[in-house]
Amino acid sequence: MQLYCGVMPENENEKVNETAHAPQSEQGKPSSAEGAPAPPENHVLNPRSLRALAHPLRIQMLRALRHQGPATASQLAEKLGESSGATSYHLRQLAAHGFVEDAPELGKGRERWWKAAVRGTTFDGALDKDPNPEVQGAVEVYLHEIANIHTQELNTYLGTRDHWDEIWRDSSDMSDFTLHLSAERAAELNQKIHDLIDGYRDSAGAEDPATQRIRMHLHAFPQDGVN
Repeated sequence: MQLYCGVMPENENEKVNETAHAPQSEQGKPSSAEGAPAPPENHVLNPRSLRALAHPLRIQMLRALRHQGPATASQLAEKLGESSGATSYHLRQLAAHGFVEDAPELGKGRERWWKAAVRGTTFDGALDKDPNPEVQGAVEVYLHEIANIHTQELNTYLGTRDHWDEIWRDSSDMSDFTLHLSAERAAELNQKIHDLIDGYRDSAGAEDPATQRIRMHLHAFPQDGVN
């Protein structure tokens, strides 16, 4: 199985949680923007890191940091309906495995800020073959939580379609197809779609007022005994 999860504002080092009050430079941007390096592109999951990530709240927190930028444990707790003690604990666990890291340039006093350490995570297909029952349990938790997030995102859009201009409603898509392919051809098709999407990643910057963040979900799987 091929699975990539990653989305982060293109100017991530300049963006913070909308509810936050980060230290500002003279130009009005968070001070972290000044010379901060971009985070690495990808974290390929292995058995150890998968087991650390395979918790619904940890997956949701990592997603929030990637989508909305740096935040404190309290801000994440408010956003996700959890206690700050829980989010603080899970942030430390994520940090121990390289998914998130401190953003001290945003801190003020005892306030501890966190940011995503990598732009995306890739599920290594070899994890599906790992004989360790704990790894297989983590695989199930991780895959089902990603599926839940995809469903939530689509339902959120459908529930707010009337908030979008017609041009954006017309540009959305909700299609499904049934193909008869060999496993090799199916993998080839998936890779071509990934390559096509990669070609659009940097076609326009997040600063362009004519652009919006577009979410795309790719699901491809065999279906037994159904016409």
